[in-house]
Amino acid sequence: MKLSINQSEFLNALVIVQKGITSRSTLPVLSGVYVQARGDEVTFQTTDLELSIQYTTSALVEEEGETVLPGKLIVDIVKNLPDAAVHVESSDDNAIVSCESSSFSIRCLNPADFPGFPKVAAEQQITIPFETFSSMARKVCRVVSRDESRMILTGVYIAVEDSTLKMVATDSYRLAMADTPLEGGAPDFNAVIAGSFVSDLAGLPKTGENITLAIAENQIIVSYAGTVFINRRIEGKYPNYKQLIPSSYETRCVTERNALSAAVKRASLLERSGSQVRLSINVASQTIQLTTSQEAGSTQEMVKASIEGSDVEIGFNSHYMNEGLAAMESSQVSLEIQGPLKPGIMRGSEEERYLYLVMPVRI
Repeated sequence: MKLSINQSEFLNALVIVQKGITSRSTLPVLSGVYVQARGDEVTFQTTDLELSIQYTTSALVEEEGETVLPGKLIVDIVKNLPDAAVHVESSDDNAIVSCESSSFSIRCLNPADFPGFPKVAAEQQITIPFETFSSMARKVCRVVSRDESRMILTGVYIAVEDSTLKMVATDSYRLAMADTPLEGGAPDFNAVIAGSFVSDLAGLPKTGENITLAIAENQIIVSYAGTVFINRRIEGKYPNYKQLIPSSYETRCVTERNALSAAVKRASLLERSGSQVRLSINVASQTIQLTTSQEAGSTQEMVKASIEGSDVEIGFNSHYMNEGLAAMESSQVSLEIQGPLKPGIMRGSEEERYLYLVMPVRI
């Protein structure tokens, strides 16, 4: 195999596929990046037997062929090369990687041992603008559970219902939901996908292209900008999140999001791990008073708000509150409360279509 490719394009390809590299497998070949040169294209592929990634881009191919380059080493090498043409030439178990005055000779792995890329037929499929997908995913992924004893909660529920795309995540202490109408409609779709995988997808470079999600048996297939990802879906029934979201409230506050976020951050400075913050909502003064009390001392903040309903006092975990506020893009946030022992709901603007539910703590 003999090819030439620009350093920046080579590095971009490796950054995309390196998520599929594993060093924990008993198969040494899975720690490498499979490279195949054919025609005027080069394909990079990695897999850990659960997640498979394939990326194809153009290159100057002088001699077709295939090899498996050691994953971590080739990433480190290309990352430190100058932005110029990189030449890769392989034969048997050795490859020469050169760029301008630099040259590396590295041992390769046997491409015959590398698993073939999965071939699956899609059963359900949706195509949406990548920026829409990425924005929604970033808002909900931070809420997925890290507790693998309840595997279903480590995933993001993605569904299309009545031509509306929804993404939901919860760790049982808070819940985040984002939705958006799909122009021209879309077929019904629902799957629970690992939160870490969805987060990685959301972080891909923006190209102006659409992203396609498809379901096949117990797998999810994602296609975007010359890249194909195949990953296992999380099996099981996602909790009925709709019954957790109240249809009414006793008290509703609308305030500046940045002001509330700053107040919560200051109120929680006394406790690094995220303290309890007490919210005293007063209709007569149209204010939200935030107080905390820890061994290190106490603090008090006051935020102006437009309040309707009745006075109420409620406590929240300050870290959870701030995560919800940080995910929003709206300049204002509304806080809906049913009572001191019931979940609070934070919403962005109507245009943002984002909801964040957080369970209260006893005060």
